[in-house]
Amino acid sequence: MRTKIPVELIEPAFNPATFGIGRREAIDNLFRRLRKDYPLGLAEVPGYDPHWIVTKYNDIREVTSHDSVFHSADRSKTLASQIAEKLMRDYTGGLPTIFKTLVHMDDPEHAKHRAVTQARFYPQVIAKLEPWVREKARRYIDEFIEKGPGTDFATELAFPYPAEVVLSILGFPREDHTKLLDLTHWLFCYADPDLCRPGANITDPQEIIRTWDIVYNEFKDYFLPRVLARRKCPMDDLTSVIANGEVDGCPINERNLVSYLVILATAGHDSSAATTAMTMWTMAENPALFHRIKENPQLLPGFVEESIRWASPVQQFVRSATQDYTLRGQDIKKGELVYLSYVSGNRDEEAFKDPFTFDPERKPNRHLAFSYGPHICLGQHLARLEMRVLWEELLPRLESVEMAAPGKFTESEFVCGPKSVPINFKLAKQVERAVA
Repeated sequence: MRTKIPVELIEPAFNPATFGIGRREAIDNLFRRLRKDYPLGLAEVPGYDPHWIVTKYNDIREVTSHDSVFHSADRSKTLASQIAEKLMRDYTGGLPTIFKTLVHMDDPEHAKHRAVTQARFYPQVIAKLEPWVREKARRYIDEFIEKGPGTDFATELAFPYPAEVVLSILGFPREDHTKLLDLTHWLFCYADPDLCRPGANITDPQEIIRTWDIVYNEFKDYFLPRVLARRKCPMDDLTSVIANGEVDGCPINERNLVSYLVILATAGHDSSAATTAMTMWTMAENPALFHRIKENPQLLPGFVEESIRWASPVQQFVRSATQDYTLRGQDIKKGELVYLSYVSGNRDEEAFKDPFTFDPERKPNRHLAFSYGPHICLGQHLARLEMRVLWEELLPRLESVEMAAPGKFTESEFVCGPKSVPINFKLAKQVERAVA
């Protein structure tokens, strides 16, 4: 059995602009229809190789549990047109991507590289960072409040705060963080007119390759001198761990090493930023939710978990089948592409009761926002800590919040979240007295 999805129905999901419409209503409605009528179907969109669109929670878990069947390294890990894939292979001499991050690896290569830093991300290790993370949260909150009502929560707090946490753990000085944050946006938001690389022509099919090449080389030029310095004089930072790490008894090769640092220096904070910004937007439009969490701080762990499901910043990953496989009665052939929609899986009506309701007391809440299986997000415990600490510090200082102007979503079919969340706020009375 091979069900095909009507092109006119699925084509908007291949357009980054669709993900930037409103508060994601367009993409939510599209995948709601797919889950109902085409839970697993083949998309044959002009200009792209056919993709199996996986929309259901249990199907995504099944695919991500079978890494040997559904590979991450053989093709582009994200949605790419035929032109983009050809340009990429021409540029790289046959490789499917410029980068070779953990995301782009299969076992045993993936497991060996992940093991280099995994101990640094164990829950008990991350827990020891809490006082240090809390100090950074307080500083950013102070700076945000000082700017006053109408300030953009996304750009002034949600973006820079987790970036400083992660980039400091890597050992990069604060004066470099703005540059590295810009490179993150160029990489993930290459199609967004506000966040793309300055001067980029986002209508040019070659632009994604050109941008990724520029980003890779700028990261390489920044990272490699620091790697050499850490090899001569290791420090207590994550760059030293990677610089001196070994795979099969040898130093990590340059492409893998640069890519390792890239994924930590970008995905390590971008998803947290998107989630935090989306959560503030949600509370600013839902005063009852804001007051419920403010008045019941014991709900914060569940609130954070629900915010991660709610935001689902990583929209999709693509894998390729290494053998014939039957999923939900559909016959996937060896070599075919499989598009995993995490945002759809986290809205699956069969997996989550009232999935379009933000419920901080949702139990269980085994969402897919950090993926599942061997490729589950390495930094998930750090992300949870960053978000919990931020809300613990911020909510007691606010009496109310509301949107000061319409928010805006990033135009990206890969990592997508709010790029602008301007809010008005009133300070809690005890905070007003302290400021006075």
